[in-house]
Amino acid sequence: MNSRERLTAALARRCPDRVPYDLAGTHVSGIHQTAYRKLCRHLGVADDPAPWADAIQQVVQPAPALLDRLGVDTRGLYPLCSHNDQVPDATGGGPLEFIDEWGFTQRFPADGYWWSLVQSPLDQPEADLEQIRQYPWPRADRPDRLTGLRQQAEAYRAAGKIVMLKGLCAGPFEMGQRLRGMENFLCDISAEPELAATVLDRFTELKMQFWEWALAELGDVVDIVVETDDYGTQESQLISPATFRAMLKPRLKELFAVIKNAWRSRRPPGEPGWLFFHSCGNVRPIIPDFIEIGVDILNPIHVSASGMAPVALKQDFGSEIAFWGGGVETQHVLAHGSPAEVGGDVKRNLEALMPGGGYVFNTVHNIQADAPPENIMAMWETLQEYGRY
Repeated sequence: MNSRERLTAALARRCPDRVPYDLAGTHVSGIHQTAYRKLCRHLGVADDPAPWADAIQQVVQPAPALLDRLGVDTRGLYPLCSHNDQVPDATGGGPLEFIDEWGFTQRFPADGYWWSLVQSPLDQPEADLEQIRQYPWPRADRPDRLTGLRQQAEAYRAAGKIVMLKGLCAGPFEMGQRLRGMENFLCDISAEPELAATVLDRFTELKMQFWEWALAELGDVVDIVVETDDYGTQESQLISPATFRAMLKPRLKELFAVIKNAWRSRRPPGEPGWLFFHSCGNVRPIIPDFIEIGVDILNPIHVSASGMAPVALKQDFGSEIAFWGGGVETQHVLAHGSPAEVGGDVKRNLEALMPGGGYVFNTVHNIQADAPPENIMAMWETLQEYGRY
């Protein structure tokens, strides 16, 4: 099987020859530039600076030589956005600061590993609807956002890879927090629902504009579209399931319908397309809602979070949604465990998630800067040994 055949089988809940492997197909399943360069040196691959998948997270697009060496099945397309366009070079360290296209102030500290949002443009206890309506919103269909992506996609497809396309920005809930400040926006949802709804509507509208335009340009060469919004914490959720269903679910449902309708007319006959949705933490109570509104793939499968035990997830939802990630716990095991501990974690997660297909291997979110190359390779070697059907 080539990569396209392997992913197509797995996402249709059939057993391919082996579990498909993703590295850097998305900005939430990639590798930090520090860990990447260490891994390249470990494998004897040139460690030249790589293009950014997400400069704010310092996540790179690995060189083809490394992706081929590891048998990676996915390839990502990264439109120009606030996370990879005109971000100052921080490879020499900070302190650095800039204001992105949304008006968010980002800072890279002297001893930092990534950029952090340090000032939200409407970070004040009270705001009014007119401030939201008159805010200088970026243009979703800025012409240069997609420059060169068709040529990349065609080359990836010719090589038998699955092609993934990142969206304009994070989800409406996360972007609302960035615009207003987290505390203010969470208060808005409870105390100023009209204001919160206006914010959510504006971000949803911009995302719909982006996807209608981007899929008109690239829908025939893209297999998976990538959307994100974070609702979970390590123990629970940032907002209650009831609030999610009242405030976020209807907007996501409309967004996903727009994506699939815009995409449907562009897909080659007989080629399915899939909607990939990322939300960290414990999202178990709202997984049925994700399924209902059209999510095909759930990421990152935060296996160490409460309620996210992979055996139970597979048993309860494996026939209705594909799982992507959860292959190894990144907060502690991949970064600080021994190679043997990494291998044991990978084996357990494969045993839980791979039966019957419907699973793509990746870590729990991005590989961070402190992950030793020996542990990354222990992960990969265990996947090669135990990830075959």
